[in-house]
Amino acid sequence: MRAARRFGGAEVRGPVRVYPGGMGHRPPRGIHPRPWKTGHTLLAVVLALIMTVTVVDILAPPEVHLGPFLAAAPAVTASFAGPRITACIGAVAVLAQAVVAIVRTSLIDLNHSFQLIALILISVFVTFFAHLRERHEKELVQLRSVAEAAQQVVLRPLPHRVGPLRIASVYLAAEAEAQIGGDLYAAARTADGTRLLIGDVRGKGLEAVGDAALLLGAFRGAAHRQADLPALVAYLEGTVSSDLDDPGAAAPGGTPTEAFITAAVLDVPDDVPAVDLVNCGHPPPLLLRDGEVVALEVRRPAPPLGLTEFMGSAFTAETFAFEPGDTLLLYTDGVIEARDQAGTFFPLTDRLAGCAGRTPHALLDRLRQDLLAHAAGGTLGDDAAMVAVSRAAPTQENANVSLGRPTVRYEAQGAARRPPFGPPAGTFR
Repeated sequence: MRAARRFGGAEVRGPVRVYPGGMGHRPPRGIHPRPWKTGHTLLAVVLALIMTVTVVDILAPPEVHLGPFLAAAPAVTASFAGPRITACIGAVAVLAQAVVAIVRTSLIDLNHSFQLIALILISVFVTFFAHLRERHEKELVQLRSVAEAAQQVVLRPLPHRVGPLRIASVYLAAEAEAQIGGDLYAAARTADGTRLLIGDVRGKGLEAVGDAALLLGAFRGAAHRQADLPALVAYLEGTVSSDLDDPGAAAPGGTPTEAFITAAVLDVPDDVPAVDLVNCGHPPPLLLRDGEVVALEVRRPAPPLGLTEFMGSAFTAETFAFEPGDTLLLYTDGVIEARDQAGTFFPLTDRLAGCAGRTPHALLDRLRQDLLAHAAGGTLGDDAAMVAVSRAAPTQENANVSLGRPTVRYEAQGAARRPPFGPPAGTFR
């Protein structure tokens, strides 16, 4: 059981994680699955099969032989039980075949002798297969434990409360065995506000974990030191580009990697009802206010991180109103690209509009259920992440900010590269 941690004086709750295609979400508190009940039921069915075949075979006419059906007992048991139980069921089946042979003729009867030998060999084989399956399951458990530990390091839980903000997050992995992938999010506390990051690494699954860890580490290390948002994004760009320029980042065949990361970086001041946004090729955040949804489209979007050097783009922070009672939804393209059986994309804007008045946790829980219900087969084609943020009452009004009318506050050159020592030039806190 995970203990609560502290983040900027706030309690941290783990994100809701769902893994379509194999792993379900955590059961509600107080409800614990009992797989042993299913195993006991199947075991009872197998024993009933042995008993039924034995009785019918004894009562059947001499020309009818049902002994071969006993081989199904250890074979079925190997599919759900371990090698020991499988071996015991095989022994019971052999004993039942011996009883049939003694009652009907004798153990040295040619027909029954071959049936006994065949049953013994089958029991040995399926017991060995049960051993291999059990070992494979133990390896999967270890891999899942490693993935869980990696998630705690790479994709840390976001705080439930930080400053005037209420935050909730949800991560849905596209791969059944993968608990982390190319989607990422993080939050960092500054002296006068909170900075948020959401991104999506090119690719998916465990192959993208390295790039995600690189960006998250750079954000956590510099978010509280950079004076303005464009300088922070320029530093993140320098980190990503430096990694791409590293010869060790090339693929095993010698071909350089073509990785890039779409990202949205936000700065939410504590005492101003506004949010500053730098968007690097990421889907625009959605603002929910009084049942209406507004996409925070920036006028000067930047290319994804890792590509800005080649385009000579500048990072520009634009300001949007973010007032008490508003809810901001950050998400990755795995959400809006989910399709149903007819190929229709998930209508995120419409579903979000129906979630007015909900807390961030309740809102994400509703969207998660709608998304999985919409996706064909209940599985996603790409990892998906969502972060919901709502604001409490501010300490200062700012009447100069209007919804949907951004005003440029500051900008920095996107081609800025990280110096050999430390972050790029800028003012640090």
